[in-house]
Amino acid sequence: MSHKLIHDNPWQRLRQFTAARIALGRAGHSQTTEAVLAFGLAHAQARDAVHLPLARAAIEQALHDAGLGSVDAHSAAPDRQHYLRRPDLGRQLDEASRVRLAQARPAEAPDVVFVIADGLSALAAERHGVALLLHVRERLPDWRIGPVVVAEQSRVALGDEAGHLLGARQVVMLIGERPGLSSPDSLGIYLTHDPRPGRSDAERNCISNVRPEGLPYAQAADKLAFLLRGALALGRSGVDLKDDSEHAALPEPAPGALPASGPTPGTRTD
Repeated sequence: MSHKLIHDNPWQRLRQFTAARIALGRAGHSQTTEAVLAFGLAHAQARDAVHLPLARAAIEQALHDAGLGSVDAHSAAPDRQHYLRRPDLGRQLDEASRVRLAQARPAEAPDVVFVIADGLSALAAERHGVALLLHVRERLPDWRIGPVVVAEQSRVALGDEAGHLLGARQVVMLIGERPGLSSPDSLGIYLTHDPRPGRSDAERNCISNVRPEGLPYAQAADKLAFLLRGALALGRSGVDLKDDSEHAALPEPAPGALPASGPTPGTRTD
């Protein structure tokens, strides 16, 4: 009588619905060789995503092809090692970037400025940043969009300083998230109304896991457009601004209209 050495998991059919590590089967009392090798590959891809340099030239070319201007920026972290060890340096621009952004400030205040940044996954920024931005632009046809900032060695809060220097009413940071073992290219979106240095995490809204295998571009763009309009109507972003896009529609203020009230103070966390 023959004995089956590899035992299939009865949950196998559920794997078609998720990339999570379920129903891996077993060989005796251990994982199968296939599962062990797949885990090792995913771990290597996540590590590579953290250290991969930002393909700045390719992103800027894609922006140019789409009719969007861009400006380079770099954080105060001189290299990747400093970026990973000193998060505070990634939250502020270096002096040369401050000068470039101040010189690129449009005569009319942009309704929104987008920042495409490497964060912890330059792969995510390269793959999804421009594609997502174009979906959002379609939903904001009458809005003034400022020059797109392409930022290296960047943390989320860097977008607040960039948006402030460009005179933007709102800033949207499109940044690579911390890689997971099944998602080395997940993009995060962070919205800040009335950006300026010192804004706290409580004053930002976040949409996460943007990628074809996670939150699709179209759905993420719908949520972001809703939040942008809502922040302009409310006069602030963050904990007071809720994503009710699936249940309600806010009246859209005229592009360029100043909010009636200022932002609610928050505790600085970054």
